[in-house]
Amino acid sequence: MDENQNPQWSNAPYGKPILGAINTGGLRTLYIKEVRRFFKVQLQTVWGPAVTTLLYLAIFTIALGRGGREVLGVPFADFLAPGLIVMGMIQAAFANASFSLLVGKIQGTIVDYLMPPLSTGELMAGLVGASVTRGFLVGGAVWLVMALWPGVRVVPVAPLAALYFALMGTLMLSFLGLLTSFWAEKFDHAAMVTNFVVAPLALLSGTFYSVEALSEGFQAASHANPFFYVISGFRYGFIGVADSPVTVGAIVLALLNAALLILCYRLLDTGWKIKN
Repeated sequence: MDENQNPQWSNAPYGKPILGAINTGGLRTLYIKEVRRFFKVQLQTVWGPAVTTLLYLAIFTIALGRGGREVLGVPFADFLAPGLIVMGMIQAAFANASFSLLVGKIQGTIVDYLMPPLSTGELMAGLVGASVTRGFLVGGAVWLVMALWPGVRVVPVAPLAALYFALMGTLMLSFLGLLTSFWAEKFDHAAMVTNFVVAPLALLSGTFYSVEALSEGFQAASHANPFFYVISGFRYGFIGVADSPVTVGAIVLALLNAALLILCYRLLDTGWKIKN
């Protein structure tokens, strides 16, 4: 295109960048592209995890929720439901974040992410934002069905707390997914992190039980698990009771996410195992 046909180019002084401090157009395009990518197969990426989560609810309420059993002073189904919602959210966020760059590395299309005029922060924001979006879509789908599920109450009593811990949880797993995509060289590597890190930490986070029923050693191990603070804090937003001080969990997750953000930024900026 002739520069005279584009007023923005013709009026810009030589040597002065045309783009502003933030490439909003490029960031928006990357975000929309990533959202459309997983939404094209929404039965697999959104509704599939939702159905799996609902199966957990059905099985555990039938097996353990009979006889009016209560946990933390609420019916077992009401205790279990919030943990299942946020567990589905964080696992979906990890799956999305660990896939984008990895498939680009394997298929040789990683240049599509590195060549556009996007800064490191903008590239991270687009990828993480899409992963958080997928997590919230899964959580919304699960919550919608659970709201219609007989015998389960999923009405937030502290919606801001639920929103905060959902955001902190999906951000944490999005950053962990990005780190996985940096390190992994094939899908088996990403699956290994899912099977031996994410899944065990999620299942041992107090989703299906209260840590108050555990021995002191297992309670200490649970409090060392960052997933525990996500589950406990999100559950507090629905039932008003938590296994640990909510403020402590909020601070721990904020600090952990800040550390993961810095680590992801540094590795992406240096191109570790990406630009080679």
